Amino acid sequence: MLFRRRKPDGLFERVRTYLWPRRSFSRSLQYFSKRILRLKATPHAVAAGVAAGVFASFFPVGFHFIIAAVLCWVIAGNLVAAALGAVFFGNPLTFPLLWGASWETGKLILHDRLPTHGPPAHLGEMLHTLSFAKLWHPVLEPMLIGAVPLGLVFGLVFYGITRWGMNVFREQRRKRLAERARRREHSPHSGGSVGSAAQ
Repeated sequence: MLFRRRKPDGLFERVRTYLWPRRSFSRSLQYFSKRILRLKATPHAVAAGVAAGVFASFFPVGFHFIIAAVLCWVIAGNLVAAALGAVFFGNPLTFPLLWGASWETGKLILHDRLPTHGPPAHLGEMLHTLSFAKLWHPVLEPMLIGAVPLGLVFGLVFYGITRWGMNVFREQRRKRLAERARRREHSPHSGGSVGSAAQ
């Protein structure tokens, strides 16, 4: 390629760029918005896809894309929009917040079923010290249960925002195209004007 970097980025640089974009988060948000708004699908399909990706981001790693894909199939969402929503909303910077919120919410819901003896547990500590089988009751079960209400709330919020944005974007584009067509029709160099002048 003509503009390819002479020296490709190493693993550290790729990870750093993923965590902290080279330009800025506002530019990354603009890029994400344009990718979403330009998808060729109905506003409902795009908004439902984004909502599915956001919903799935509250679940532990490994469940993300499976949940997003199944949810897209159920609510007729766009799978590309779901992937974009999951990558944007669920990333290494937000995962600790999302999973911590899911865990705490699940603990509140399962309060009567969780053990009350012993010192208070910390999520990061348990993830490092416990095996997968031992993680189910103290960590995974609360996270999965807590992820459902949080995912529903944030998914519905992003559905509304995305659908509104899609409708506004497409209406503005329709008006621009109509205005451009009107100007061509009234242009003195257009074929219609020349034909009417010849008559």
